Amino acid sequence: MHITRYTDYSLRVLIYLAVQGDRLATIQEIADSYDISKNHLMKVVHQLNKKGYIETIRGKKGGMRLHRAPSDINVGILVRETEQDLSIVECFSSKNACKITPVCGLKSMFGEALKAFLEVLDKYTLADVIQDQHRPQLLRLLQIA
Repeated sequence: MHITRYTDYSLRVLIYLAVQGDRLATIQEIADSYDISKNHLMKVVHQLNKKGYIETIRGKKGGMRLHRAPSDINVGILVRETEQDLSIVECFSSKNACKITPVCGLKSMFGEALKAFLEVLDKYTLADVIQDQHRPQLLRLLQIA
């Protein structure tokens, strides 16, 4: 299973905001911290705001912060909301052109694997990702003052 860069960046933004608490962060600050494209993050932040994961404050002293507690952000739900296509193989796609799909056992196997993958992620929240014992190291690695 492979998640897209969009989902990866969504998780990174939420991790960054979670470890710093209520302090407002900017897109540029997060981009610099992870050494990733500000343009990519702008799209991610817009959608996270739209979906209620973060709140944004405009203006000179504006920025963003989590809108929900880390314990209320389920990793499995976030992955489902940020992945455009969870089709592991072509037979899951509406554009499936594989001739053997009606009799092939792979579709059910991959379906079971995808279900298990998501069920594992459903067990975890953002709070699990940023466990308290790792918070100091996360702050240092992300260069959050």
